Amino acid sequence: MLEVYGEQISSRLLLGTAQYPSPAIMADAVQASGCEVVTVSLRREMAGNRNGGQFWELIRELGVRVLPNTAGCHSVKEAVTTAQMARELFGTDWIKLEVIGHHDTLQPDVFGLVEAARILSDEGFKVFPYTTDDLVVGERLLGAGCGVLMPWCAPIGSARGPANPEALLAMRAEFSGVPLIVDAGLGRPSHAAMVMELGFDAVLLNTAVAKAGDPAAMAEAFGEAVEAGRKAFLAGLLEPRDMAVPSTPVIGKAVFE
Repeated sequence: MLEVYGEQISSRLLLGTAQYPSPAIMADAVQASGCEVVTVSLRREMAGNRNGGQFWELIRELGVRVLPNTAGCHSVKEAVTTAQMARELFGTDWIKLEVIGHHDTLQPDVFGLVEAARILSDEGFKVFPYTTDDLVVGERLLGAGCGVLMPWCAPIGSARGPANPEALLAMRAEFSGVPLIVDAGLGRPSHAAMVMELGFDAVLLNTAVAKAGDPAAMAEAFGEAVEAGRKAFLAGLLEPRDMAVPSTPVIGKAVFE
């Protein structure tokens, strides 16, 4: 059971709701995944005008928890204002905080991110910050009031998988008591299993499911991969070795001349 901000969540897979061929396909994918939390971009849905109300109704029918995000925000003011609007609309203090600093890589502006996180935490928000795998930034975000960290493993939508596993391992070791959710860059179920095997608490993804040939089937595959990775981590993984180790004992073996 995953616990964040005092709330318990059974599924360790969180899904985004953008880029699906249709709302119905998105709903099928969410149900197939077994996830309990979905992210929603307030800016994107408000831009949809009359379709926005139908989208909210569909989300409510799915019975999942909504994690609004500040996707597309490039300044502290923009992100804070979007978060405040999302709280009014959804009636939740949860917010996935994004402050984008680079247009091509969509890398977070970590300076603005920490500032926005402090402002929102002071206003009572439960902040889920989209950040890098930098330990110092993680420390600053925790100091700003965040109770969870969401490091990327590769740029958003790149599908590259963990680009720097050593950095992710360092984060897991440094923040052993903090919920860590890998967000962005996962392209295959095997990538999700890999980061879960490193000891991360959950994964959040969107593009790899939404753009799949069969989003519902891919969502189910990711759900199963997350569970498999978590079970493997808890079971205790065998560490890699430089030399071969025989699985059959040599001592006591018959010798024929």
